[in-house]
This record gives sequence, C-alpha cells and structure tokens, in this order.
Amino acid sequence: MQNYKDLKVWEKAHSFTLQAYECTKVFPKEEIYSLTNQLRRAASAIPANIAEGCGKNSSQEFAHFLNIALGSANELEYFLILSKDLSYLKEEVFQTLFKLINEVKGMLIALINKVRP
Repeated sequence: MQNYKDLKVWEKAHSFTLQAYECTKVFPKEEIYSLTNQLRRAASAIPANIAEGCGKNSSQEFAHFLNIALGSANELEYFLILSKDLSYLKEEVFQTLFKLINEVKGMLIALINKVRP
C-alpha cells in the first residue's frame, strides 16, 4: 500500500504517543500496571495500527486498521479525562493532549472516508 511514515496522521499520532509516555512518568507508582499502562498502550496502538494497515493489500483492510486506531483514540480520550479527574494531569497538559487526540481522531475519520471502498 504505502509508507506509513509519509502519513501526517501517523506523524501526529506518534508525536502524541511520545507526549503520553512523558506525561505519565509522573503518575503515581501504584498506577504503573493500570492507568499508566492502559494510557500508554492505547496511545501506541494508534500509530501501530496505522502502520499495520499500511502494510495490507487492500483499501478495505487499511480502513479496518484505521477504524481500530480510531477506537484506540476514543479509548485514550477517556483515559485523559480520567487522569485529569484523578488529578494526575494538570489542566494545561490535559488541554494540550485532549486537543491533539481530537485532531488525530479527525484526521483518522477523514482518511477512513477517503480510503473506504
């Protein structure tokens, strides 16, 4: 299909993942195997599914993996809200990440609509 590194949505999702890893470094140690892990896994699943979809042989398969990435983005949005409500994220960090994940979601939806057969 195509090189995932050429997709702006992959770039933005990868950047988000790096920021998610950075901001969760300050989460309480008791969250390491729960919220910290879940947030990091959901974040990394987005660019990973974009990359996997790019390696498939059809637009339909690519769209399927983009939909999985979109599901992870929605899950991640909730984890951000939960992290803020538990006071693990400062308001300004939350706002930055929340805006960014919603940009990723919008880009995913646009790409899904473009490649869907």
